[in-house]
Amino acid sequence: MSDTHENPIYLDHNATTPIQSEVLEAMLPYLGEEFGNPSSAHPYGRRAHDAIEHARSEVAALLGCLPEEVIFTSGGTEANNLALRGVLAAVESRRHLVTSVVEHPAIETPCAWLERSGFEVDRVSVDRTGRVPLDELQARLRSDTAIVTVMLANNETGTVMPIADIAAAAHAQGALVHTDAAQAVGKIPVRVNELGVDLLSVAGHKLYAPKGVGALYVRRGTPIRPLLLGAGHERGLRPGTENVAAIVGLGRACALALKDLGEEAGRVRALRDDLWALLQAGVPGLRLNGHPSERLPNTLNVSFSGVWGSSILAAAPEIAASTGSACHEGGESASGVLIAMGLDPEVALGAVRLSLGRGTTSEHVENAAKALVRAWSASTESKAQT
Repeated sequence: MSDTHENPIYLDHNATTPIQSEVLEAMLPYLGEEFGNPSSAHPYGRRAHDAIEHARSEVAALLGCLPEEVIFTSGGTEANNLALRGVLAAVESRRHLVTSVVEHPAIETPCAWLERSGFEVDRVSVDRTGRVPLDELQARLRSDTAIVTVMLANNETGTVMPIADIAAAAHAQGALVHTDAAQAVGKIPVRVNELGVDLLSVAGHKLYAPKGVGALYVRRGTPIRPLLLGAGHERGLRPGTENVAAIVGLGRACALALKDLGEEAGRVRALRDDLWALLQAGVPGLRLNGHPSERLPNTLNVSFSGVWGSSILAAAPEIAASTGSACHEGGESASGVLIAMGLDPEVALGAVRLSLGRGTTSEHVENAAKALVRAWSASTESKAQT
């Protein structure tokens, strides 16, 4: 097999990102000589503790919050669970929450668990661009709504939700607001005060930090209880000795993102739009899935006419991409996100998600477009012959 097939053009950055070299370099000392427990009082422990606090400041700088409002977790899933279940454990008088029908399983699964546990859950639909209609969400709010949780950007389509407007509506009813920002942090500006949220989840491996580390922003004064019981780490909200190396990596990744956020977003957006133009020119009837403008700069979700997305990718081994969310692949069922947007199941089955990143070049885009157009032509010809 050729090296191209062993190392295809990587267009699956919404699934995970590679660790940046600067991030790895920052982590290495804490995988070796700087092995101290950050809770220890001796120099080894103090250096580990100081490294965590420095990383906390770097995450806070990217989010525009206080360092003490950042709680480190094992990833986005834990952050989401802590936000929802922790708040609802603390706000006992309110038993209702509002979410959307296109949330990641890391939100929908704890929502379903809470529903089975006696809480009421309202799931708001989305329009054909994948956005939550503000008027419908407002209609679902009640006097006993404890929390509203809507993702900042969808992992499949890249559609960005009107979180600031949602937060204002929810706060008017006395509800707290959480957003899963795993796909957005590091790609677009994510400032907690501009969004107006009370809680916000971050996943390290979506912004060039390692897997297995994340963070939850908790606005000062927000009622919340821990899910795990143990010692008093992370303001008592996340017990367990911290993963120092991974936390340092997350901090450095946030610092690097803050440094060139606007420039990198513009570069990747231009490449994404070039890819869309090249695919449109070669594939008649190609459909864009997601909002035309309110969308992550790196994300292009398209439906190929007359064939399944899985067939396209199978015929284009030069490309590493996805037919939907990487967290629930494996079957040939249409994406629930695209179905919720009103797509016909056959059109939804033709979807491919192409997500660009820091390593993507114009040459990658040109070669990827050629490979995908060839794959579509081959797939349509094969289908016509059967």
